[in-house]
Amino acid sequence: MARVSVAWSNLLHERTRLLVAISGVAFAVILIFMNLGFMGALISTATNFYEQFNADLFIISTETLEISTSTAFPRERIYQVAGIDGVERIMPLYSEYLLWRNPETGVSRAIFSYGVNPNDPVFLMPELQGDEARRILSRPNTVFFDRLSRPEFGPQDIGTTTEADRRQATIGGTYTLGGGFAADGTLIMSDQNFVRYLKPRPLNLINMGLIQVNAAVSPEKVAETMDSLLPADVAVYTKPGMIDHDATYWLEATSIGFIFSMGVVVSFVVGAVIVYQILFTDIRDHLPEYATMKAMGYRSRYLFKIVLQEAILLAVLGYLPGLAAALGLYHLTAKATAGTLPVAMNGGRVIFVLGLTLLMCCLSGLISVRKAITADPAEIF
Repeated sequence: MARVSVAWSNLLHERTRLLVAISGVAFAVILIFMNLGFMGALISTATNFYEQFNADLFIISTETLEISTSTAFPRERIYQVAGIDGVERIMPLYSEYLLWRNPETGVSRAIFSYGVNPNDPVFLMPELQGDEARRILSRPNTVFFDRLSRPEFGPQDIGTTTEADRRQATIGGTYTLGGGFAADGTLIMSDQNFVRYLKPRPLNLINMGLIQVNAAVSPEKVAETMDSLLPADVAVYTKPGMIDHDATYWLEATSIGFIFSMGVVVSFVVGAVIVYQILFTDIRDHLPEYATMKAMGYRSRYLFKIVLQEAILLAVLGYLPGLAAALGLYHLTAKATAGTLPVAMNGGRVIFVLGLTLLMCCLSGLISVRKAITADPAEIF
């Protein structure tokens, strides 16, 4: 308790310096929170559309990096697993980019397209459920348009007619899904329309197989059985596994993970330097007092604990306003992007950044305390 009182008194001795230190730690905390928040939100955006797939298991080519760069494989692969115990339904999914012409500007942009059998309940969006949606999907040259597509694609009104890869296309309905990192917009159409727009693409080559499993059976066990039966050109994933597969690609195979991870590292270093400068200056100003304590018989371990407790106090005092500011910035970001960038706080991140802040300040304390420990009373006095 006495050491805490000494550490607290040292910090309060120069209140302006204390406020600067708290501001520096809070600034570093805000930067760390924002980098982690943006990384989490972007990865969520890149994979959250999987939640709208009405499937328990996914079959993809082993060469597929993520959904927008998927490699087609023979449709017969999903037929090979149709008879496995626990499998209730198999559904082929086609995907590819095509050029969508903005009917107002005449400019064409690449839009990501899904092709499905109208009778297969591939998606969970309510707009695609029911007999009317199936009838609309079955119409020639008719598509469903994603409301989250960028404005550059033009009007989203039902009945709008334009061109897709130089063929007439009519918006028959809309839905809300999102295209992640790789797509500024998406379309959903029937498999027949898909091969019509993307000739000479055949129906016997699919991009993903969706498998529905009986609720009484473990998807993981069914996936193991499928893996043992299917050839090596395809892989089977559960829905969480599929999300991890794509998230890993965006984090490790692209610059996204590196950029935000480097932002966390730089924020950590900035905070550590600020705390080091504050503690070093404090130790320098109180060096005669530390030397006196050593002359009185206090061990270096005691001085070490005082400085370390100062570092912990700075960490806590800087973390709390940093957390409050980050919560406000998260809210403003989500509001400014109309929810398309879902930046949100979670308990794991709160604890992780608190631990990182304590580590940052304690490391700075360990480095700066050397001056107090090595102080020689005879030289100072």
